[in-house]
Amino acid sequence: MDGPFGEDDGFDDGDVGAGGGSGGGSLVVTIGEDAPARLDKALAAAVPEEAALSRSRLMRMIAEGAVLRDGLAMTDPRTKVSEGQVYTLRLDPAVAVETRAEAIPLTVVWEDGDLIVIDKPAGMVVHPAPGSPSGTLVNALLHHCGDTLSGIGGERRPGIVHRIDKDTTGLLVVAKSDRAHHGLARQFEDHSVNRHYLAVVHGVPSGTDPRLRGLRGISFEAGGILRIATHLARHKTDRQRQAVVWDQGRHAVTRAHVVEGFAGQAALVDCWLETGRTHQIRVHLAYAGHGLLGDQTYGGRRTLGAALGRGAALGNAFPRQALHAATLGFDHPVTGERLEFSSPLPADMAELIEALRVGQGGS
Repeated sequence: MDGPFGEDDGFDDGDVGAGGGSGGGSLVVTIGEDAPARLDKALAAAVPEEAALSRSRLMRMIAEGAVLRDGLAMTDPRTKVSEGQVYTLRLDPAVAVETRAEAIPLTVVWEDGDLIVIDKPAGMVVHPAPGSPSGTLVNALLHHCGDTLSGIGGERRPGIVHRIDKDTTGLLVVAKSDRAHHGLARQFEDHSVNRHYLAVVHGVPSGTDPRLRGLRGISFEAGGILRIATHLARHKTDRQRQAVVWDQGRHAVTRAHVVEGFAGQAALVDCWLETGRTHQIRVHLAYAGHGLLGDQTYGGRRTLGAALGRGAALGNAFPRQALHAATLGFDHPVTGERLEFSSPLPADMAELIEALRVGQGGS
């Protein structure tokens, strides 16, 4: 996703529920295992990224008496916490939306009075941020939906329940009502949302690779499914990047399965998320030594060999991370109907994969 967040972004980890709506509300957070000992740090680790509550904001809320346990305000950020404790965070009312509506074309996959599913193109930022004040999905949605978007996200993120990177293509759902926002948030929290991404990566991940099996946090499940489990946190020197860590950060689990390999040099991989963290797929696959083609942030300097012909040329010059949010499934938060959506590969990835197939045949 754009800004400091990533394609793998949703309400994950910690038991989190939101109450209220555009007139304010509350967020209920349960402290998980291995949480930091201090209240402010534990809350910062447990609240969902979509709540947009920085540690400094949380400290202000604590000081203002807006963080409660068993009905009592916790006013000391150094208060010791323990696993299983439940805290209620009183949220400010949503700010009136000031972001400008813009007549930007949208590919609408589904829409009703409570939600809208969009197939996002490459290059579109999800919501306004420093450096991207306009031309975003939110700007387009404000024009398309008018004032019907959920107000929970606040001024710059109305209706946004989860996000994908600027240069990642594919499906995401946006809430048009507060009741839909709450219901979708709960599903992202309890991992019942079905999200699969297609990625083109360097190399072919294999359970027979001793290097891969020797990496901490890497395991293989039945059917050759690669499981990557680490913690993720902001990079120490580059705040726009994420990094694999072990003693801090947020728990993250990605699974991946090779759909098709190309002469041992590249592979089409199906990835799905147990958690949704900033840049999760990109960071995890790079950590495993199988960074995405075109990923200027995490892909490294690895290149495809000339034996793949045009496929190598396209892959080495691919202008964005080769990542597509291909499927999205969830229960309609109001009607309960199970909804499943799929998005075909965008033209640039489809062309790349076909060229790799052709190149493999000639290698």
